[in-house]
Amino acid sequence: MERTRQLIADTAIALFGEQGFDATTVEQIAAAAEVGPRTVYRYYPTKEALVVRFAEDTLNAALEELRALPEEIPLPQALFEVVDSVRRTIEGDSERRKVVYQIIVRTRSLHAELRAVNWLWRESLAEEIGRRTGGRTADMVAALAAANVAAVVEIAVAEWARSEEPGALGLAVEQALALLRTGEVPIPTPASASE
Repeated sequence: MERTRQLIADTAIALFGEQGFDATTVEQIAAAAEVGPRTVYRYYPTKEALVVRFAEDTLNAALEELRALPEEIPLPQALFEVVDSVRRTIEGDSERRKVVYQIIVRTRSLHAELRAVNWLWRESLAEEIGRRTGGRTADMVAALAAANVAAVVEIAVAEWARSEEPGALGLAVEQALALLRTGEVPIPTPASASE
């Protein structure tokens, strides 16, 4: 089952890269993967799901890594492991992941799907962070921490996709985290608080 799912996804991404997302039909994907269209739909209910699944699998693997980490690990270190998990997954399959990213950037119908995946992941991440923290403001701290992690991932991946350098993703992650740590990223502050 997993082999069939992967074969369909690999075939679809290859065809999308060659022909474009909109020009490729589910029937063409099924024929190239040597399965029926119903089999494609059994694994992927929409054509968009064939592309978005790559991002979803990457993010969910990072979340599972966080859940598996011992509670004693300091939260900043655990959150770095989340970001690093995404980096390792993408760098382990960078050529195909770059094709997937370009397909998403060029295809409007995929934007909403990806936003939904990112939103759900960020909510699940915040839930896990909240479970590991305590106090009166735990929910807000968790939501802000999850938003920071999601932003670092999104911005670093965009930088990587524009670059030709092999280690660009790792460098983008390091730069984004450094900017957050040093305070170079402005935080909204009311005029009365900055005086």
